[in-house]
Amino acid sequence: MKKFLAMSAIAAALLLSGCSQVGAAATIGDTKITQEVVQTSIDSILAERGKIDISQMELQTGADLNLSQLRFQVLTVLIREVGKDFKVEASKAEIDTRRDGILEQVGGEAGLPKALVGAGIAPANLDLYLEAVIVSGKISDAIVASGVTEDLLGGEITRLVAAKAAQLKVEVNPRYGKWDPISADVVPVDSAGDAVTSNTP
Repeated sequence: MKKFLAMSAIAAALLLSGCSQVGAAATIGDTKITQEVVQTSIDSILAERGKIDISQMELQTGADLNLSQLRFQVLTVLIREVGKDFKVEASKAEIDTRRDGILEQVGGEAGLPKALVGAGIAPANLDLYLEAVIVSGKISDAIVASGVTEDLLGGEITRLVAAKAAQLKVEVNPRYGKWDPISADVVPVDSAGDAVTSNTP
């Protein structure tokens, strides 16, 4: 019943979302993330799963996988934009160095596919992921240097991402989810409904 209600909510949202750009999974200011980009990541991840033993892995599927891949794209854009405010970025050399470090941890190129499948990262998105990690680290260093304590760091980063999202205006195609300005995250369209009805028999 809950699945039916969830599908109904998504269908209703789609019908009501006349302002959504055709072909866009999300827009962040002038940046458009196309449905093709998200679907390519999903297809790549599913293809990689077929090459390794995933019997002992807990992996996302269906709507959860769709949402996670869009979330990845949206948050990497926002982190890059926040990084511009701090005048930090990730150089190719830094990305390459971080990639070499990961290869060493997973046992070389042979171990990389399994690591990426477990992390839910499409091979083509590895450098984009590493860029986000590096920029996030530099932002964190700058925040701590400004006097913010480690225990407040996570909340401050969320605040900065939320503020940047509000400034640029994030729009998410309800096919994938919706933007939550409080948590600064892409969440399921019916997430609030689930919270309300979670105790209903």
